[in-house]
Amino acid sequence: MPNVERNGVRIYYEDVGAGPPVVLGHSFLCSGDMWRHQIEPLAESHRVINIDQRGHGRSGALTEPFDLYDMVDDVLAVLDDLGIETAVWAGLSIGGMVAMRAAIIVPERVSGLILVDTHAGTESPFNKIKYRAMVLGARLMGVRPFLPTIIQIMFGSTTRRENPDLVDEWAEKLAANQLSSISLTTGALIRRDSVVEILGGVRLPTAVIVGSEDDTLPEAYSREIVRSLPEASLVVIPEAGHLSSLEQPEAVIRAMLEFLDGLEEGIGG
Repeated sequence: MPNVERNGVRIYYEDVGAGPPVVLGHSFLCSGDMWRHQIEPLAESHRVINIDQRGHGRSGALTEPFDLYDMVDDVLAVLDDLGIETAVWAGLSIGGMVAMRAAIIVPERVSGLILVDTHAGTESPFNKIKYRAMVLGARLMGVRPFLPTIIQIMFGSTTRRENPDLVDEWAEKLAANQLSSISLTTGALIRRDSVVEILGGVRLPTAVIVGSEDDTLPEAYSREIVRSLPEASLVVIPEAGHLSSLEQPEAVIRAMLEFLDGLEEGIGG
């Protein structure tokens, strides 16, 4: 299995397809499997690097605090391992937060951005308290008592009502996360800085995608990103919540491919 180790943290990734590189970053509590519906269509025209972020999926467990900039370096380590100089960075939620920071600190390594159900600002004071309390509760009682709340955070109302099999499948995956990784990644999320004001200096073609039923990082946050980035456009995915790539996979891959096709046409022109 392809892995790269950086500062004692093992990062797992998959490398499929050929063409201009696209690197995928998933949501908190998920893994690269979150992109399972998008990988094959993307790989028909692109080289797809699908990463399990630190502490998630098949990557190594976590023991030390970290921040989102450490996660940027994790992705760079994977790209360096593959000899890839620049790629489109696509990320959902925390994956999008990592991609935005990459565009700010290493713009020469980023050829474009696909930002899905994400946020450029800091965590709200209420959510900081809420998420700290949930982590404390999980330490005492385990993750399962909190699954109903987590499912409501992750999935939109349409998916919860009409696709219970998907919800049940991912409930089991979410519950399987190691508590140390949950705790340390929550810490990275609630300590994150705001990049809203800095994004104005990022001149990269960007697709911003958001589920219309994402109550966790709602459409207003995506519109703020579009206002901040000079070359960004917005696509709203109907009947999708926070995990839009799973809830409405066809609509999400269509938006991604339309952006990537336009990006290649622009380079060719």
